[in-house]
Amino acid sequence: MQTIDPTTGKKIRSYPEFSLSKIDGILNRAERSFQSWRSLSFKERSLIMKKAAVILRTDKDRYARLMAQEMGKPFVQGQGEIEKCAFVCDFYAEHAEYFLTPEPIRSEASKSFVTYEPLGIVLAVMPWNFPFWQVFRCAAPTLMAGNAVVLKHASNVCGCALAIEKIFKEAGFPPALFSNVFIPSIKVKDVIEHPLIQAVSLTGSTGAGRSIASRAGAMLKKTVLELGGSDPYIILEDADLESAVETCVNSRLINGGQSCISAKRFIVVDPVFKEFAERFIVKMQLQRMGPPLHEGVNLGPMARHDLRDQLHAQVRRSIKQGAELLLGGTIPPGPGAFYLPTVLSNVRPGMAAYQEELFGPVATLIKVADEQEAIHTANDTVFGLGAAIFTRDVKRGERMAIQEVQAGSCFVNESVRSDPRLPFGGIKQSGYGRELAESGIREFINVKTVYIK
Repeated sequence: MQTIDPTTGKKIRSYPEFSLSKIDGILNRAERSFQSWRSLSFKERSLIMKKAAVILRTDKDRYARLMAQEMGKPFVQGQGEIEKCAFVCDFYAEHAEYFLTPEPIRSEASKSFVTYEPLGIVLAVMPWNFPFWQVFRCAAPTLMAGNAVVLKHASNVCGCALAIEKIFKEAGFPPALFSNVFIPSIKVKDVIEHPLIQAVSLTGSTGAGRSIASRAGAMLKKTVLELGGSDPYIILEDADLESAVETCVNSRLINGGQSCISAKRFIVVDPVFKEFAERFIVKMQLQRMGPPLHEGVNLGPMARHDLRDQLHAQVRRSIKQGAELLLGGTIPPGPGAFYLPTVLSNVRPGMAAYQEELFGPVATLIKVADEQEAIHTANDTVFGLGAAIFTRDVKRGERMAIQEVQAGSCFVNESVRSDPRLPFGGIKQSGYGRELAESGIREFINVKTVYIK
């Protein structure tokens, strides 16, 4: 296993793969720490979790540079990611006890109630695109609930995985309560089958979700899956176009477009399509692409060369199928996994740009006649992670968000984002289960009924 700098294409470092016997030892140590950790009060756990937040904020520049080096995230965006990780640590340190307080239930018993108990060791299989946030989004609630976490991170961000493990160690968490294992994806099934693993959380592709769910299901182990997305952004005729374009471009290009919940399909009603497209292209052209550690850069390279080449192939296939190229669509000369901001129009059902997730700086513009066609087009996908609606009529947007658009999250006049205070997850082939908020911390617990006569 090795990490490659996507800006230069040069090797950073190699990491030896863990043997199954080494992993067995890690899991046994994690189990011992879990037994002591679960007995601590929420107050005792929260003090340690808050220390993790302090460490994150103190060293956020170092962690941002590490992300820039390993997967090409612009430095300022990396700083923001670390701040968000600290926020989720503080949030659960402050709210975990409230979320998991036993609840009295009226019954014929003299006393009956529901209590929430940890399950044990949770395997977290995490992606490279937000190498700190995805891990802390899972780990903060899972640990505060009293569980242990074993991380199998993406192979191209091994340095981030080690840094996260060190943060939890320095914060004072028990030995091996949060542990990292270096294994290729093909061996994840072996870890899932280990008797000490009680549940699995995956953020990744739909294909990875199917594989993880089938193996965990065979072992009767719970899973939470946050998978791919092709988020529709609906722009209605009464939208504030200046604000909508600004929000849409930022959402499409955040993290180089490599986000499950970034805007991907822009569904624009006919009366404003031409003006929206013109403004959108101008805004896309203004983005500054370059090395992620350079000041002012907001679009770095893609995380890997193979991912860049795969995206380019999707663009070329879409053009052959009849899509119109309005901007970009080429690989720039020189080193690095860079891809020019790209805009496709005249996109129709059956095209790659319509059916597939485009995981990079490529925007798809789709013209529709009216609101009803916009809703149909937005829902005409196997995915269901996020969606957004732009309209000056807030009641109209709220109605559409509640009743019409099929997604785990639907935002009105704002880009879709995850927030520790709000449940996060998808439907259809974007997965199941929820992370964050109260829903997230209750995923990996035993809801136990206690009945006393």
